[in-house]
Amino acid sequence: MEFSIKSGSPEKQRSACVVVGVFEPRKLSAAAEIVDNAAHQFLSDILRRGDMEGKAGTSLLLHGVSGVEADRVLLVGLGKEREFREKEYRAALATAVRQLNETGGFDGTVYLTELNVKKRDVAWKIRQAALVVQETLYRFDRLKSKKDEVRRPVRKLTFCVTRRSELSAAENALAEGLAIAAGMELAKDLGNLPGNICTPTYLAEQAKQLATSQGLGVDILDRADMEKLGMNTLLSVARGSHEPPKFIVLRHAGGASGAKPVVLVGKGITFDSGGISLKPGPEMDEMKYDMCGAASVLGTLKAAALMKLPINVIGIIPSTENMPGGSATKPGDIITSMSGQTVEILNTDAEGRLILCDALTYVERFDPECVVDIATLTGACVIALGHVATGLLANNEALAKELLDAGHHSYDRAWQMPLWDDYQEQLKSNFADMANIGGRPAGTITAACFLARFTEKYHWAHLDIAGTAWRSGKEKGATGRPVPLLTHFLIDRANRAPKTSSKRKRE
Repeated sequence: MEFSIKSGSPEKQRSACVVVGVFEPRKLSAAAEIVDNAAHQFLSDILRRGDMEGKAGTSLLLHGVSGVEADRVLLVGLGKEREFREKEYRAALATAVRQLNETGGFDGTVYLTELNVKKRDVAWKIRQAALVVQETLYRFDRLKSKKDEVRRPVRKLTFCVTRRSELSAAENALAEGLAIAAGMELAKDLGNLPGNICTPTYLAEQAKQLATSQGLGVDILDRADMEKLGMNTLLSVARGSHEPPKFIVLRHAGGASGAKPVVLVGKGITFDSGGISLKPGPEMDEMKYDMCGAASVLGTLKAAALMKLPINVIGIIPSTENMPGGSATKPGDIITSMSGQTVEILNTDAEGRLILCDALTYVERFDPECVVDIATLTGACVIALGHVATGLLANNEALAKELLDAGHHSYDRAWQMPLWDDYQEQLKSNFADMANIGGRPAGTITAACFLARFTEKYHWAHLDIAGTAWRSGKEKGATGRPVPLLTHFLIDRANRAPKTSSKRKRE
């Protein structure tokens, strides 16, 4: 797909299709009015006859409109103008892209990016437009013998801005949006692969390929390396599987030499059966998505590298399967973590926190500026927040606010939950320093409380993406979240970092 930015009048655009909007009830957008005047009120006549009301999700394709250079004009319903916000803007763009991909024209000139979205500037609109286009056109069919092919798919899109003075900001936003979209696509591809292909070894190979293509540093730790480090809780999860565990370290050295890194830690359970505490059979296939935290780290590192962000970022991915077997960890077993703290395993299906706690101890060696872990950790988070907001818990309020702001700005939103010491009581064990579960009440919070015991030496935040990393049902598939949130978080950090003239290091 080829993208460009332009400022110009819609009736003069020589393209296969010009896209303009219609508000409900039957009100033309500013760009649509220009087209209407050039066409001697042809659009107004169509609306007056009731051919289109402007309802959200609707569209009307017109051919050979007099006075317009484009071959076609696509009218897209925007809903009520007073209710037009971020969600409606994205939905209108998605409708336009779907229709453009079916019109038979190879290119389209989109004037929806000129629409007013409350409290959002041109850069936000262009960035979101790039993301929506890539999300709408995304298909995962590599494992199908017969692929669904579009006869004449759209190949070029031009996003239009109102003033020429906006072109520079729009160009920069487009580059950022495409980088984030590329990161999301990588995360979705990895999430959608089945567990028999996307194993810990496969994740490690993908990390190596990413490092080679984007100039990142990479280290892969094997079982023997983890044993030497005392990563016993991580290894306890891997004991029931024939697939060897991997511990992946990726480094984007874009910042000043010696500057403290931001560390992202992604849960990489490539298939979660629950272990001895076996999950119910229905929908267990979706447990291939239990590595979406790892996928989001890889996607975010790709986006950061493509944008050449001037910031040091380290991605950590502890990866294994969680399977039952003769050597699998049993409920009641007690394991000594890398930190020296002991854990009583009351439920082997609470395995994500066991691989993360050793990873969170490992990152101390980097003297991080801050640490963010990303995990499909608890079903309780889905009950609490549904599939809209990511759960956020943190031991530092400033860091939490940064992530909340990044989520708001990227429209990849999170919601903060309390991390009070009161909840730590639920993790008490008669036989070890702590239990790995705290019972049904406040399950998302007690899971984060468990992780918090391993993060006392740095500022840390936890993102529970169990409800936002994938969709179930007819539209089943990975979403690529929270790559936008994390990337905007890094962009904001990079913008505040001291400027350096040193060239980007390649390790």
